[in-house]
Parts: sequence; structure tokens; C-alpha cells
Amino acid sequence: MRETANQFAAQGWDVTVVTVEDESWELDSGVDHTLSEQVDPRVEVVKLPLRRDDLETDIRRYDEQRALAPFNWVKALHARQREVFPEGSFGDWREALEEAVLRLHQERPADLLLASCVPYVNLAAVWRLWEEARVPYAVDFRDGWSIDVIDGREAFGFDSEEGRWEAKILGSAQSLWVVNDPIAEHYRARYPDFADRVHVVRNGYDADSAPGRSHRPDPESGLVFGYLGTVNFSTDHLKLVLDAWSAARRREPLLANARLEFRGHIGNGARRGSSPHVELIHNAAEDGVSYGGPVAKADVAATYARWDAMALILIGGRYVTSGKVYEYMATGLPIVSAHDIDHDAANVLEGHPLWTGSKGIDREAMADSFAEAARLAVESTDEQHAAAMKHADRFTREIIMSEAVQRLVDELQVGKGRTQ
Repeated sequence: MRETANQFAAQGWDVTVVTVEDESWELDSGVDHTLSEQVDPRVEVVKLPLRRDDLETDIRRYDEQRALAPFNWVKALHARQREVFPEGSFGDWREALEEAVLRLHQERPADLLLASCVPYVNLAAVWRLWEEARVPYAVDFRDGWSIDVIDGREAFGFDSEEGRWEAKILGSAQSLWVVNDPIAEHYRARYPDFADRVHVVRNGYDADSAPGRSHRPDPESGLVFGYLGTVNFSTDHLKLVLDAWSAARRREPLLANARLEFRGHIGNGARRGSSPHVELIHNAAEDGVSYGGPVAKADVAATYARWDAMALILIGGRYVTSGKVYEYMATGLPIVSAHDIDHDAANVLEGHPLWTGSKGIDREAMADSFAEAARLAVESTDEQHAAAMKHADRFTREIIMSEAVQRLVDELQVGKGRTQ
């Protein structure tokens, strides 16, 4: 989203971003100000005083009903929110979002409104501005709405409230952005009349996150494998990875004194940083496993530069890519995949010279991959490293987003011609 705004500004647009206050982001996912510092200074940011009541952790703010029956309270809250817009946790943001975009349009008439979801209630704001002022709009779904990308099935039918909203919104949209081809195929098949307006805009990676070849692996002092990202996978998934790692250390001499470092947030919202995942990692300390906390965006490249190989642990399957796969490729380091064989990340990694392959969530296969990655880390040449970096070059976020923004601007001109 930051790069999208920056690219519009770079191409001569006046850009206003509507978001929520930092406190709300902190409650939900955390705030990294080194990332916000990279927003183009020409971009105006409007922060609305909206927050998720269900994430409140200060019990002094609880009413009696919530204190006595918290689960029933949250259930009733989500039901009330869905009466406003069909989305729990966010539905009651609708009025404030609509009023904000209407006010901004009155102050400075807009030529285009781009809604980035989630939350999907953002769609209500673009529709309101379309209805009242016919301001063209595009939708950035990322993972989509009517597709459950984890389970790979339809999330809701055409006759549901969500289905009616999605069909209505896409019926008049200039363009739809999604992160990979399988999701794009879902939308092209679901809305054939809209198929030519569905585009794959991959997440990509920021060039300043790539560390380059900063050091040579030193097996004597211990190879270091790293995972950077949100720990959002199940404890069973994590335990299998840790068991595979332990088995690999026993069978591969290069891993005898190796370390596996986890960095990033564990969980989200009120559950962030406190979960069974932390206990599992701590219990694996004898195998050189550790958790070092989140990493500021400005420190990502330096973090990657300390590692000798990467562990790519992902949920989902063919409809999931994950943003981290692009950064991992750009490190130029060996990569171990700990995800389903039929996963879109494998499509992106295909051809990477230092990738150990997609072998599924299997303990023995994963242990073999850790061992292979250790050998690649020690034996890989500068040429292989350069080839790995070249494989990642086409996924630089600046390139991806500049092309996507330019295409959207071109489509906007075509759309105006259609309207006229």
C-alpha cells in the first residue's frame, strides 16, 4: 500500500490516503514507523479515530455484560456490525469511512478512488462516492473476498449479503488487483464479463530489503538459518518444522552446531507475543532454536545479512503466495520450503538455483531439505548467488507497482471514454 501511494505520487498524482490512527494499528498488528517514514512526503495521510472494540485489553473499559460473558459479548458485537456491513469487527466503520471520502471529495474533487482490502468495509466508501459523485474506483483485494485462500474453496455464494456486495462493486470497478494467478482465475471464472479487468499484482519486495552477499558461511562457528515473518501457522506445523530441524542436525555434520532463529511477530492483536508457539521455540533451545522478536523495516536487510539460509514456513496452498517469499529470494540464500507441495510460493520459486524444492509438510523430507540447504550454503558459488538474485529481480516492488499504477491510469482513460 505504501508503494502504491508512492508510485501514484511519482507519476504526478495528488494522493490522499485514508487510514486509521496509529493506536488502532498497534492494537491489531503493530506499527513500524521505519516503514511509514518511507512514504513520499507529497502524500497526504488522513487518520480516522476508528478502532476495533473487540481488541480492547483494558478491562476497566469493559461493561458488565462483557466482563461476565466476554465470548457472548463479542458474538453480539459482530452481529451488530454485520447489520451495517457484512463484515464482523469492521462493519460499523462504514459511516465514518463514507463521510471521510465524501468530505475529502468536496474539499478536492477526486479523479480515482482505490480501495485496498481488508477490511472489506472500505468497499462501502468507494460505492458511496460512486453513487453520489460517479468517482471512478478500483479494488485491491490482495487475497480476494469470495475465495477462502487457506482452504481453497468458495467463501460465500452469490446470494449472500457479501456476494451481492462483491458483484455490485466489481460490476462498476475500473480494475481488480489480486496477488496471484489462481486467485485471478477464480475471479475471471466467477465474473466472466469482468475477466479482462482482473489483474495479478504481486506483492514483490523492497529493493532495500536485499542484503547482497555480505559474508561467507562459517560452519565452524555454526551456520545460521532464519525465519522472518509473522508466526501465523499452527503449533502442529511449527512442531513438525522443529522436529525436522532436530533430525537434520543429528544426521548432517554441517548442522551439528547450527542455529535456527525466528524473527517477527508471533500471533496478532491481544494474542501477539504470548502463545504456545513461544513455548515450543523456547523448548527447542537445545537444538539451537531461538526467538528474537520483531524486526523494524529499516533493519530487515541487516537481519538477512547475518543468516546463511532461509526457512520458508507458510500456511495454505495453491491460492497463497505470501509476501515473504519475494524477500527470501532476494537474499540470494538457500531456501527450505516448509509448506504444501501445491503452493503458489513454489510457482514463484521455480527456477531459483538455491531452492531445495517443494516437498510438502513431511518431517523426513524437510530434514533432508535442511541438510541440502546447509551444503548449498557452504558450497554455493558467487555465480549461483548472482543467479538467485537475478531470479528475484523481476519481483522488485517498485517495478511491479509502477507498472500496475500506469496500467490503472491507462484503464481509467479508457473507462472515461466508455462512460462518455
